[in-house]
Amino acid sequence: MVDKKKTGQEQVAKYFEIKGDNLIRKKRDCPRCGKGVYMGQHSNRSTCGKCGFTEFGHNEKAKKPTK
Repeated sequence: MVDKKKTGQEQVAKYFEIKGDNLIRKKRDCPRCGKGVYMGQHSNRSTCGKCGFTEFGHNEKAKKPTK
């Protein structure tokens, strides 16, 4: 089975969300590199692919609910 290559619109949808007239960025910008360079979200850290900046414990999606 051959996977189809994603189109440009599908790639952009990973980084942005449109709600009404507002544009919301889904990923965090790198504090060192500035706007336009997004940080990768891992299970326990956020990492910049350009400069290597890493923050531990700041990923909201990775937090498990407490019982």
